[in-house]
Amino acid sequence: MGRILVGTASWTDKTLLASGWYPDDVTSAQERLSYYASRFPLVEVDSSYYSPPAESTVSLWRDRTPAGFTFDIKAFSLLTQHPTKPTALYKDLREQLGEAPKKNLYLRDLDPQLVDQVWDRFLTALAPLHDSSRLGTILFQFPRWFPISKGNKQYILECKARCDPLRICVEFRNHTWMSKENQAETLDFLTSYGLPYVSVDMPQGYPDSIPPVLAATADLAVVRFHGHSEKWTSKDIHERFGYLYQEKELREWAPKLRRLAEDAESTHVLMNNCYRDYAQINAAQLARLIPLE
Repeated sequence: MGRILVGTASWTDKTLLASGWYPDDVTSAQERLSYYASRFPLVEVDSSYYSPPAESTVSLWRDRTPAGFTFDIKAFSLLTQHPTKPTALYKDLREQLGEAPKKNLYLRDLDPQLVDQVWDRFLTALAPLHDSSRLGTILFQFPRWFPISKGNKQYILECKARCDPLRICVEFRNHTWMSKENQAETLDFLTSYGLPYVSVDMPQGYPDSIPPVLAATADLAVVRFHGHSEKWTSKDIHERFGYLYQEKELREWAPKLRRLAEDAESTHVLMNNCYRDYAQINAAQLARLIPLE
């Protein structure tokens, strides 16, 4: 069985800071990340989806964590074909757009040369983590309007090629990829190119619902727990992800994760139920349960 790393999808959420999970004397950004890294071996950076990080910030993440700690980075929204606020774009590139940008930008709105610069800067900023062996994978979570198709498969391969030698993993939010008719095709496609599939636990019955299929399509496997909130369609992110797993639920997942880890060298398990200290509580529970099963 390969190594299983368990962590959470945030260490700076405002509701987490207010929850009391951090000790009273842990107040600075440096102290919080150091404290988190003393409890978990893995974290996912969610803020990079909303705005690409500066290399100086990434260098601080490196310096504030011990050797062997792992960061998974969520890809910038523009690169996963999500709507992106113009203010999130690099300032000088935003100025190149000329007239005032519309409310949201999409990748298709930008000149190819400008797109190249966004890619280059985003990936260059991650160098401190990559060079110090702290970068796990870049998470490409594609939107619900990204169905299975030849063109979209080609875009996934383009993302892989642009990021190389940095590793990417792929999460879908369009049900066509993992429908009964297409599931085998999707997993075969990812396997043939050594692309890790991101397995998910999430609410079912919605247009963006993906079934909880565990599959290792590369030597890295990734599992993200989104919870089962009854308010999954809410625009309030804390209502969407505000779900505390019961230990019984996690106990059922532990042997499944161990079986998945038999097919991968490394398995990343991330709790994305980021409301108050829910993710931290559940990640600690799951980390205790996995070795016992």
